[in-house]
Amino acid sequence: MAATPPSLSLPGNKSLIPKPSSPLHSSSHILLPNPNNNKNRFRITCEINNSLRSWSIEHVREMNKDSSINTNTNSSSSSSSMLSVSAATSSEFRTKNAKKVVLFFCDETKSLAQKIAAESDAIELRTISWGKFPDGFPNIFIPNAQSIRGQHVAFLASFSSPAVIFEQIPVIYQLPKLFISSFTLVLPFFPTGTSERMEDEGDIATAFTLARLLSNIPISRGGPTSLVTFDIHALQERFYFGDNILPCFESGIPLLKRRLQGLPDSDNISIAFPDDGAWKRFHKQLQHFPTIVCAKVREGDQRIVRIKEGDPKGRHVVIVDDLVQSGGTLVECQKVLAAHGAGKISAYVTHGIFPNKSWARFEHDNGGHPESAFTYFWITDSCPLTVKEVMNKPPFEILSLASSISASLQI
Repeated sequence: MAATPPSLSLPGNKSLIPKPSSPLHSSSHILLPNPNNNKNRFRITCEINNSLRSWSIEHVREMNKDSSINTNTNSSSSSSSMLSVSAATSSEFRTKNAKKVVLFFCDETKSLAQKIAAESDAIELRTISWGKFPDGFPNIFIPNAQSIRGQHVAFLASFSSPAVIFEQIPVIYQLPKLFISSFTLVLPFFPTGTSERMEDEGDIATAFTLARLLSNIPISRGGPTSLVTFDIHALQERFYFGDNILPCFESGIPLLKRRLQGLPDSDNISIAFPDDGAWKRFHKQLQHFPTIVCAKVREGDQRIVRIKEGDPKGRHVVIVDDLVQSGGTLVECQKVLAAHGAGKISAYVTHGIFPNKSWARFEHDNGGHPESAFTYFWITDSCPLTVKEVMNKPPFEILSLASSISASLQI
């Protein structure tokens, strides 16, 4: 039995449902107002190909009021009219069907929140009053809290220090209790990810502790909280979260791929992974590039970086990892790549933490010094305090997560 053709939403709550004329093709039409003349109408006819269970609109023809077919497919006015109707219909469909979201944010993420809201008319920014009592403890107030009842609510967090974590947790726990339809916590950087295992008795895996803390966020009327985070450090950390939270693990790599495509030497890019862990995490997303895998080896009392596989000679090599702190591993990786003939060396990390201004050790290479300087150093805006420090300081460039977060709020 042939599958039922899909309906196409059109302005005025109309739908176009093709009537099958064969198992593989179907066609139908509908009258639409002429945007340039209220007295006339357009008759839009669509032929839909249903072969191999893949629907596609093959032909769209414009007819006048008397149903005579306009066969002048090269007519600029006809094409313009059809594109105008199509664009208006598509825009109305996206706007009408977009989930309306109220987005709250902390002080650190204000700039990123504004970028996210600019991505979609369906996102409304709301502020929180972040005060302090005389003893320094938080004094927090959500203005007009009753107005968010029945709405989809999100909170954009930044856990840059233990103090701000404690400040934001009360808000995160309170928002789901305000009779909202759903709650999404956006935490671009999961900060304790590097402390994810116990190697000696007495070690504390703080990543597990933070995951348990977030897993106990109260359930909203719509169900468990959704957690959106990017490139969490250890893949096993996804199993640290309990059943009362739905973690959504996103990646910043698509931002890097788009940036690499825009480089003048995009056909000469190789991707280098500083260790096997980075390769396991990212190689599937970057498999279309030639790859180089490095490894740390021990020689006496020293641990040095060597190339395990791949050839960097004459290539623009981009070192890819999930985060950077002091940058020691990147520097050692840079040296060995340059020694093996890399023409340019750049770096990408999703999370630029850079404690104690360690970003200052990375210099900009204007050409000819790949062993000591980077051509580009890309980070995302997952760590807002770092973004403020390195903004407009080559070799650093900021790849914003705004569009990715905006899309995740529609899930």
